[in-house]
Amino acid sequence: MSAIDDLVNELSRLPTIGRKSAMRLTYHLLKQPPEQSKRLASALAVLTDRVRACERCNNLTEDALCSYCADPRRDAGVICVVEEAADIAAIERTGEFRGVFHVLGGRLSPLDGVGPDDLKVHGLVVRVQAGGVREVILATNPKLEGEATALYVQEQLAAFDVVVTRIARGIPVGGDLEYADGVTIAQAIAARRVMT
Repeated sequence: MSAIDDLVNELSRLPTIGRKSAMRLTYHLLKQPPEQSKRLASALAVLTDRVRACERCNNLTEDALCSYCADPRRDAGVICVVEEAADIAAIERTGEFRGVFHVLGGRLSPLDGVGPDDLKVHGLVVRVQAGGVREVILATNPKLEGEATALYVQEQLAAFDVVVTRIARGIPVGGDLEYADGVTIAQAIAARRVMT
């Protein structure tokens, strides 16, 4: 196998990168000055050497604690539970959440061989058990696996004096009711709130 085939195969293993895109990226890199490819290779090597899981929440960081856990201005009494570290960015973009996070490292998916022992729930239970946590917000994805994961986490926290909430679901801003599916409309109606 050639060096080109090796790179195409490795790139095509990345999410959303098919074989055609991997080939385009490979040929693009070959057209660039060699220094650019070397910088990319160096950045990938540094990434794998330096980045690790936060000791407290499992977010990705280069330090013992991620920037959210280390920030004294964050409200440690409110923990938002997400499936993956990438989900944190979506929540942070809103500018509305000032608590801290806990990354499960996936979601329950028996068909993919992901069970309760594969998720990082124990660390969350330890954090809640230590005290000071008032609320745990379950922000798993609103798919079957995400719902099952949220229910599992809720069960694990049932013995503790903590409020467990679930993010609301419903019609997106700018969406049209006629194009929404029945489940989404039902959830929007169930999660309705009083107008003030």
